[in-house]
Amino acid sequence: MSSKIIKNRDAAFIFYFLFFAVMKFFMVVSALFITLFGHALAQFDYCFGKDTERSQTRQFTTKTAYQIIKGTNIDKQYLVPHCLPQKIWIFHRHGTRLPSRSIIEKASRLEELRDAIVKNYRVLRTAPSTNALCQEDLIALQMWKWNSSITPDMEEYLTSQGYEDLRGTARHYQKLYPNVLIKEYNNTYYLFRHTDSQRTTESFKAFTDSLFGMHNNAVAEKIPEEDKLLRPYDYCEPWTANNNDDENSEVNKYKRSVLWNDTLMEISTRLGFQYTLESKDVELMYDICRYEQAWQVDRTSVWCGAFTPPQVTVFEYAEDLKYYYKFGYGSDINAHLNCRIVQNMIEHLGSNALPNVQVSFAHSAGLQTLMSALGINKDDRPLTANNYQSMSERKWKTSNIDPFAGNFVAVKYECNNAPLEKEKVIFFLNQNAVDLDWCHVGLCNWSEVVQRYEHIINADCDSYYCPGVGALSAKPISIAVTLLMSAIIYLINLI
Repeated sequence: MSSKIIKNRDAAFIFYFLFFAVMKFFMVVSALFITLFGHALAQFDYCFGKDTERSQTRQFTTKTAYQIIKGTNIDKQYLVPHCLPQKIWIFHRHGTRLPSRSIIEKASRLEELRDAIVKNYRVLRTAPSTNALCQEDLIALQMWKWNSSITPDMEEYLTSQGYEDLRGTARHYQKLYPNVLIKEYNNTYYLFRHTDSQRTTESFKAFTDSLFGMHNNAVAEKIPEEDKLLRPYDYCEPWTANNNDDENSEVNKYKRSVLWNDTLMEISTRLGFQYTLESKDVELMYDICRYEQAWQVDRTSVWCGAFTPPQVTVFEYAEDLKYYYKFGYGSDINAHLNCRIVQNMIEHLGSNALPNVQVSFAHSAGLQTLMSALGINKDDRPLTANNYQSMSERKWKTSNIDPFAGNFVAVKYECNNAPLEKEKVIFFLNQNAVDLDWCHVGLCNWSEVVQRYEHIINADCDSYYCPGVGALSAKPISIAVTLLMSAIIYLINLI
C-alpha cells in the first residue's frame, strides 16, 4: 500500500474523529446550557406586562372596564330600513367607581403581600421553574404603592374614568339617535332618575353634561323615600334573607372544589410562596387588579401579573356563580324584583305622550335582575359548582352583562313600510343588539313584546315584586292573635 493512500486514510480518520468530538462537545454544552439556564428561560411563561392582547381583562365580571367589553357593531345594528326611531328608554349602571370601604382598609395588607412576593424572588429565591413572574411584572409590583388619596370615606365614589364612561355612552347614543336624543334640554321631553348615591348622581351629571353641554340645567326626579323603582331589592325581606352565602351555596361549594384550591396553590407558587395563600388574600389581589385596570384603561395594573389567563377564568366563574344566584336565574325571586321598572319601560315605549326619553342611573343589582325579568342571557342549564368545564360558553357572563357603566337600551321605531306591524323595538345591551329567539335578528314586533311580558305588565307589583312578603308580614299578626286568644282563655278561666 502506497504511503499516499495511508496518509489520506489517516487524514480522514483524524477528520471524523475531530468532527464527532466537536459534535459531542456541543451536545454536552447544550445540555449544560439547558440545565443551567433552562430554569430561567422556562419560568417566564406568561408576562402580563408584555401581553399586548390581555384577553383576560374582558373577564373581570362586574369590574370589567366598559371600553373593553362594549359592542363595536352597533353602528350597523341600529339602522332599520324604512323605520324611524321615536322613543328611547335607558337603564344605566353607574360608571367605574372606587372599591368598598372594606377593600380600601386592606391597603396595608396589599403592601405586606407586595413586600413578601418581592422577598420571595429577590432574597429567598423561591421563584417557581414555570409560570413565574417575568422581570417586567416583578419590577412593576416592587414599585407599586397604594394611592393614599383614596380613603375609606370615599368608598364607592365615581372615579374620573367613571365620569368619562358616562360621557362616552351619552355621546355615542346621541350620535346614533340625534333626532330623539336632542341637544336642547326640556324637562317635559326628557325624564331622568338616579338613586340616592354619589356614584349614580355623578353618573347622571356626566351623562347630561355630554348630551347638553357643561353647566346645563337638567334635573332628575325627586328620589322617593322608598325607591322601589330603582332599588326594589332594598325593600324585599325574603330576597335580603336569601343571601346565598350559606355553606351549601353553589359558590361556596365551588370554593371547596379541587379546581379552586389547585388554582390558589398555583397562584401562590407563581408568587414564590412555599405554602398556599389564604383565599381572602388571593381574592384581594384579584380585586385590586380589576379595579386598577378599570380606573386607567390605557395602563396596566401590576397586580394583574399575579394571575395567568386560565386562572382568571376560574375566578370569573366564581363571580358568575355568585351573581347567578344573587341577581340572576338561580333564584326565582330575582325575576320578580324589577316588576315596576319593566312596567315603566313598557308604558313609556307604548305611549304617544311625552317624555320621549327616559334614563335611569342605578346599580348592578338593578341591571342584572332586569335581565332576569326579561329573560335575556338565560342558559338552558343552571350554573353549578360542578359544571365549570361544560359552561365555558355560558350566556350568563357578568363581564358581558354588567361591566362598569353597563347599560340596557330600548328603542321604539315607527316603520311605515311594514305590511302588518308598524311598531318595532330593538333592545341593546352594552351597545350590542339583544338577539331574542322570538325577534328577527334583534328587531322585535311591539305586539310581541307586549305579549311576552304580559305577566309583568298586568301584575300588581306590590305583591308580585317580592313573593313571600305576605307570609312574612302575616307572622307577627298570627303571634298577636295567638296571644290575644290566650289572654281571653285565661280571663275566662279566672271567672
